Amino acid sequence: MAVRPKKRLGQHFLTDDAVIRQIVASVEALAGGGVVEIGPGEGALTGLLLQRYPEMVALEVDPESIAHLQARHPDLDVRERDVLEVDWPALAAELCALEDDARLQVVGNLPYYITSPILFALLDARAHIGRAVVMVQLEVADRLVAPPGSKTYGTLSVYFSLFARTEKLFDVSRECFRPMPSVESAVVALDFAGVELPDISWKSLQRVVRAAFGQRRKMLRNSLGPLAREAGVDLPEWAATLRPEAVSPHDFVRLAHHLA
Repeated sequence: MAVRPKKRLGQHFLTDDAVIRQIVASVEALAGGGVVEIGPGEGALTGLLLQRYPEMVALEVDPESIAHLQARHPDLDVRERDVLEVDWPALAAELCALEDDARLQVVGNLPYYITSPILFALLDARAHIGRAVVMVQLEVADRLVAPPGSKTYGTLSVYFSLFARTEKLFDVSRECFRPMPSVESAVVALDFAGVELPDISWKSLQRVVRAAFGQRRKMLRNSLGPLAREAGVDLPEWAATLRPEAVSPHDFVRLAHHLA
């Protein structure tokens, strides 16, 4: 029996077999790394994932979906859990082998209405996640991989450029879902393992990036002026007349150091 999609949970179930196989093939779980599926819903990805990774864990909040998954896959470890409340360090300690570099592999079709909070939760848990393969709204995927100077370049572009290797793998038509959403989608891979992290605190960087893009149309001398005065410094000449979309991720790190 099919699961009834619930609008309040943003459920749009994937139905295209070719897309399902592409997503599962993109997970690339390494030996020792546990696999976690976020929001399996009706289980479009779950069956193939379970064949490859029998020790995987599925996180779901919808009781009807959980009952459906338990009936369809009796061996599946499905847990009623809000992805925004997951203790990622504890889950990694439970599922991953004892090797120092073993990390979780995350996969999921993310609900559009909480995509950004989930992406930031994964970013916060980057020390425990090696790779995430997630389906997001096409617009969000474009923002994740946008280069400086483009219209879609913004906070997501800066953060994920600095703390992950981000790749848009392929687009997914709205016709591949039940019910059909009003937007197109894309699958992105977020690799956190082996990334050389910037020498700046997350709080200091976020403070500068948010202030800059919070007044996107203004030059940095205006948007970052209050932070410069608070720090008792002048904004560097090279940055003063730039708008945030013209500043590279590494130059945002330079500014965060200057304004710390």
